[in-house]
Amino acid sequence: MMTEDDLIRMLEGLTRDTLHRWIDQGWVQPARQGATYVFAEIDYARVRLIRDVHDTMEVNDEAMPVILSLVDQVYGLRRELRRLALAVQAQPEDVRQAIAERCSALERAE
Repeated sequence: MMTEDDLIRMLEGLTRDTLHRWIDQGWVQPARQGATYVFAEIDYARVRLIRDVHDTMEVNDEAMPVILSLVDQVYGLRRELRRLALAVQAQPEDVRQAIAERCSALERAE
């Protein structure tokens, strides 16, 4: 976990006001310890993403929620796909083979 000061120190150009605005808008949702925010690695990555998209790509505040929602959906789908792959991997060989054959048949049908 890192403090607000740690985060600002690590991300060049990030100001406390900007960080608080992003928190107020719900783009970043750090934990609280008393009256202070504490940031996990995932929060750091999200703040870095927001800063890069906002500054480098010049995405405005109105478009940011759409982009963050799409990014969250992609990560959610990846997490679900990883779980599904692990569940398939835990099946007996004949079941895995049947799944692979069905996937191939579906792909050919597309």
